[in-house]
Amino acid sequence: MIVVDVLSWFLLLGGGLVGILGGVGLLRFPDFYSRLHAAGMTDTLCALMIIAGLILQAGLSLLSIKLALILLFLLFTSPTASHALARAALTDGLKPEGEQSSNN
Repeated sequence: MIVVDVLSWFLLLGGGLVGILGGVGLLRFPDFYSRLHAAGMTDTLCALMIIAGLILQAGLSLLSIKLALILLFLLFTSPTASHALARAALTDGLKPEGEQSSNN
């Protein structure tokens, strides 16, 4: 039981650390696309680690099944939302920083 608790706390603290680092990335990165990448990647990884830690804390129960379903939902929707935002920004004409215009 001690191993499960240690692994669970490692996942919970690691997920919190990934979330904090993603917030720092949002503040430090220069343009919309790199910020979106930081937010999308850390959102997915942070949720994965925190919910996995909570599943280990809950043990085998109905709560762990509900948490697994939430995790599955997040794993499908977070990357899809990031992709939709990037596609909408590109369609609206927002160019990534450093991209040269092709007016030849």
